[in-house]
Amino acid sequence: MNAKLFVKAISKFLAGALLVGVLLFVPAGTFDYWQAWLLMGILFVPMFAAGLIMMKKSPELLEKRLNAKEEQGEQKVVILLSGLMFLAAFIVAGLNYRFSWIVLPAWVCYAAAAVFLFAYVLYAEVLRENVYLSRTVEVQENQKVIDTGLYGIVRHPMYMTTFLLFLSMPLVLGSGISFVIMLVYIPIIAKRIRNEEKVLEEGLTGYTEYKQKVKYKVVPFIW
Repeated sequence: MNAKLFVKAISKFLAGALLVGVLLFVPAGTFDYWQAWLLMGILFVPMFAAGLIMMKKSPELLEKRLNAKEEQGEQKVVILLSGLMFLAAFIVAGLNYRFSWIVLPAWVCYAAAAVFLFAYVLYAEVLRENVYLSRTVEVQENQKVIDTGLYGIVRHPMYMTTFLLFLSMPLVLGSGISFVIMLVYIPIIAKRIRNEEKVLEEGLTGYTEYKQKVKYKVVPFIW
């Protein structure tokens, strides 16, 4: 096992868990926010397990995803907007719990948790199908078009899974207001996809033909 990679992965994992906890529990004014504990459980337990699996079976992919840094100015804007969206949604969810603005029933939280875990399974499948998958918009050396599995249904199955993950999060937290905030993800990801497809068409052989074969970008029969 690569000790340096392990330390880096654990450090980022713990930092992420701490940040999410602060963003949720501080605005809530209490640790007795069971929806926040539910979200952190379904978010970080599978993430930890996936990290261990990648550490053992595909350390190169894990390192690539940990070290990814977006170089394109347009995509940096997308990342900034996404970060602001998450900050607003999580903080508002905590405040929503504290002041009981619009509290969703428990069954909605549990149903959303099931959707979230289903999306995690899809996420793992996308990682398995596409060894060229990157957190940044780029064309890698010797990269080929993937058109099997989920890639035969939509052109961007990773964004399909993140769409499910992100929109289910505020529902797990019991906040309808945060759900509305998370809808901002739709124009944000649309902007990223436009830029990404331009880069892929210019640099990846066969991608134009793939676009003609697979019509939908993120949601089958809709988008």
